[in-house]
Amino acid sequence: MDENLLVGYIRKANEGRYLKLSINAQSFKDCEIYTTSDGQQWISLKMVSSNVRKVMEGQRAVTTIYQELE
Repeated sequence: MDENLLVGYIRKANEGRYLKLSINAQSFKDCEIYTTSDGQQWISLKMVSSNVRKVMEGQRAVTTIYQELE
């Protein structure tokens, strides 16, 4: 069964023009990292696009950012 690691939250900034991403530093350290062929390391994160849209439209205050663990 796949698990999700909560990494942070997305909310609308007070100015209303921006989305604010808040990433928990400790959980970020716990994320799985992958390396590309050029040697760079990346962390793959997900968020539900319909929930992000609701945050942008003011229908929802916050939504989560997570890493799907296999």
